[in-house]
Amino acid sequence: MAAVLPRTTTSAAPATAPAPKAAAPATGLALAALATLVWSGSFVTSRGLHDSVPPVQHAFWRWVVALLAVAPFGALQAWRQRASIRRHARYVLLASLLGVATYNTLVNQAGLTTPAATMGMIMAASPVLMAVFERLGGVRLGARRTTGLLVACAGVALLVGGGAHFSPGDLWMIAAACCFAGYSALLRRKPAELHGTGFLFTTFLTGTVLLLPAQAVSVTAQGSFHPAPATVLPLLYVGVASSAVAFFAWNKAVALIGPTRAGIVYYLQPVCVAVLSWAVLGETTGLPQLLSMALILGGVLLGAGSRR
Repeated sequence: MAAVLPRTTTSAAPATAPAPKAAAPATGLALAALATLVWSGSFVTSRGLHDSVPPVQHAFWRWVVALLAVAPFGALQAWRQRASIRRHARYVLLASLLGVATYNTLVNQAGLTTPAATMGMIMAASPVLMAVFERLGGVRLGARRTTGLLVACAGVALLVGGGAHFSPGDLWMIAAACCFAGYSALLRRKPAELHGTGFLFTTFLTGTVLLLPAQAVSVTAQGSFHPAPATVLPLLYVGVASSAVAFFAWNKAVALIGPTRAGIVYYLQPVCVAVLSWAVLGETTGLPQLLSMALILGGVLLGAGSRR
């Protein structure tokens, strides 16, 4: 956090001050891309576990693993921030509900009937919702960023029209996209006192507690899943990589470049999912998919680039 404190020392400071500012957009874009790539794998995992781990139990154990992974780095920091956490309890509760408890449960529910590639396509619509939330908050998007959003959105529309078939899970994914967009827009208004792994640990803990009643109902009605390498290893992936690592990267990216620009990078997700589907499942990619990927990448480069 020392890097963001104002400089008040000598006259030589202004010569070195622009360097972090110049590096911030590139760092933010790289972190958003990392989170997007890791989350793309979680869609494949959600689809792969659809017949072995119930959606709520999938989400619950994902966050238990994530909580254990973050605890060594964030528990003490969260304790030091406890006064700020109490002061902003409503904010923490809403962020945990949208980004932790609800979003991933809806994704897992969608995986029961929706292929992973289609899940990635629908989630690519969330940056449009992020931009809408930011615009409602008074942020001006600019012509270049708006054009990038429209170009990438056209790529997603072509991808969906190129062979995706509607299923009940698609509605769950639309709801998940709304939750994720709301969570990302909410990060932009995060109080300065809530920061780093302490905030991450707090939201993971709160989200896990919020899932406890649903977990109890799921275990009672559906029974517990059978622990085996085929179930435990994917849960470790989504708990450590897709939760602890990706959420930290995404939160930092939103803080550096804002939810709209980070959201444009998120348009890479259907491309990443398509590549993973080809590598893991052997699915082929046709001309409409290639053209849509080109539009998505073009929109990302146009909208995520600097306006100067």
